[in-house]
Amino acid sequence: MSEDLDAALRALADPNRRRILSVVRDQPRAVGEIAQALAMSQQAVSFHLRVLRGAGLVSERHERTRHLFVVCTDGLEAVRDFLDGFWPTHLAALKRAAEAEARGTRAYGRQHG
Repeated sequence: MSEDLDAALRALADPNRRRILSVVRDQPRAVGEIAQALAMSQQAVSFHLRVLRGAGLVSERHERTRHLFVVCTDGLEAVRDFLDGFWPTHLAALKRAAEAEARGTRAYGRQHG
């Protein structure tokens, strides 16, 4: 799992790869379509797609002579699991802070009311 996360985070660190993921998020696209949408060379797009595919973030499908790429949500699972681990802790800390503030406000009101 750690290797999957590391590979995904390395791939996502590049802004061009994130832009490519946005283009192929909703429907499969050919390299040429991606390159045109992002004003990049097909060679550069192909390079980034290889990295994204290696990290499990896109999958490739062949339709006749076309190679179509689309986001692979399974590849994003390692990143999602990693980030989800922060929320319960964050929310618990936020709850404690809110409760402490509420106690402080009530105590101030009793002293000055």
